[in-house]
Amino acid sequence: MIDSGQKIIPMLVVFGVLLLFVVAGLLYKTREGSEYGLSGRYTGRIGGGAAIASNWMSAASFLGIAGLVYLYGYAALAYVIGWTGGYVLLLVLLAGQLRRFGKYTAPDFIGERYESPSARLISAIISILITLIYSMAQFKGIGMVFAWLLGTGYSQGVVIGAVIFMAYIVLSGVMGVARSQKLQYFVLIVTFILPLMFLAYRLGYFWALPQFGYGRAMTDLSSEFGINMSSSFSHFGLFQWTALCFTLMFGTAGLPHVLSKFYTVSNVRDARWSVVWGLFFIALIYWSAPAYAVFGRLLEARAGMILPPGTAEKMADIIVLRTAVMGGLPSWLIGMLAAGAVSAAFFTVAGLLMTGAASVSYDIYYRMINPHASESQRMSIAKGATLVLAFIVLIGAMNPPGLIAEIAAVAFALAGNTIFPAFLLGIWWSGTNRYGVISGMLTGLLITFAQPLFGAAVPLVNTLLPITASALCGAPLVIMVMIIVSRFTRPPSEEIRRFLAEEVHGEIQ
Repeated sequence: MIDSGQKIIPMLVVFGVLLLFVVAGLLYKTREGSEYGLSGRYTGRIGGGAAIASNWMSAASFLGIAGLVYLYGYAALAYVIGWTGGYVLLLVLLAGQLRRFGKYTAPDFIGERYESPSARLISAIISILITLIYSMAQFKGIGMVFAWLLGTGYSQGVVIGAVIFMAYIVLSGVMGVARSQKLQYFVLIVTFILPLMFLAYRLGYFWALPQFGYGRAMTDLSSEFGINMSSSFSHFGLFQWTALCFTLMFGTAGLPHVLSKFYTVSNVRDARWSVVWGLFFIALIYWSAPAYAVFGRLLEARAGMILPPGTAEKMADIIVLRTAVMGGLPSWLIGMLAAGAVSAAFFTVAGLLMTGAASVSYDIYYRMINPHASESQRMSIAKGATLVLAFIVLIGAMNPPGLIAEIAAVAFALAGNTIFPAFLLGIWWSGTNRYGVISGMLTGLLITFAQPLFGAAVPLVNTLLPITASALCGAPLVIMVMIIVSRFTRPPSEEIRRFLAEEVHGEIQ
């Protein structure tokens, strides 16, 4: 790739960008413990959309999408369609109603809506599991980038990246990270698209909008080397592709750290417009990621480097940086790209750890164990939980089970099989009760991990419930379980039914 001397400039750019965010974090830092992971300052519709997008632009988006397109071509667009389509579900089904309900975390909503401490506990545990799995994907990206920058092995890169991340959080403050999200998104979009424009220009394609220019590169790749990246379902079958799309859509609509963004807006209309702007900002990144993959394939082919599948898979998650290097971009531009990748992973892990820590300190400790806990006690629990969760993620990331986006997809499957059905029926059917939601979430947990648990004994499970794409079949099963159990058990209280009718929907059902 590039030698150690040339990496000094990319390293300086990466640390310069991180220093920028440390300064921003110090400016925004707050001592108000009640805001830890729960609420925050409202920044308008566009600002809310930028906050959603920056919270969403993870290593899976910045590195993983391009890696999947590089490996699978058209088939990888299931991830793009699923992750963006999930925001349409949020916009239509949940955004406004969640704002009206007014609870600060997913477990808080489930505990209050279903009037059940047990349901709150189960949803808090699920939120923590989602945090761990999703953060593991981010730590893999962090480890790969730092290993590349420093010329170390992957394990050393993960450890060094984790230490830098924790130092970054301590210096800037978690709330400082969360509150500079408009700046975060601006940096992410510039560091992703500007190098792509330079790359398209160097390769002789339409550079002003490289999202269009790479179409001709695909044609050249096919005509010159016989590599057809637009072949439909060449790697995934139609059912697997469709199942992956719907799983990622349901999971997006059920991710706790995404849902929490609707609690800080001032009204329902702004909640919906924040989703619209967020979808637009996210689409700018997703629209550009395939270009890196296509340019990478083309540069490899022209250099006579047709890699075998196993080697290509090892390179996939770093293909964005590798393409920039092969394309001969200046070191400062490569550094910008690396800085964007590190920043995306850092921001997402910070948001995830805030959500996981809030589940521990607020939903479990404060709401269930010690309701008289002071704010300082809750802050101490949250900070301790952040460290413990980060350490668990670090251990898991030492031996990652798949590509960045594939690991993230497991978290989406878990959210789509558990949190999403609980929110969907909790908002739209007042007859759903505590017994139904508990049964449903436990069923969703079992469905999510059915393939590693039962796939060897029951091969049909591998087909219908793959671990990254189980919610197409799983979510309807969970919804059915919730409805059946709710029908045959005691209904919710009249108070919660009236609240849904009058406050959440604004009319008598």
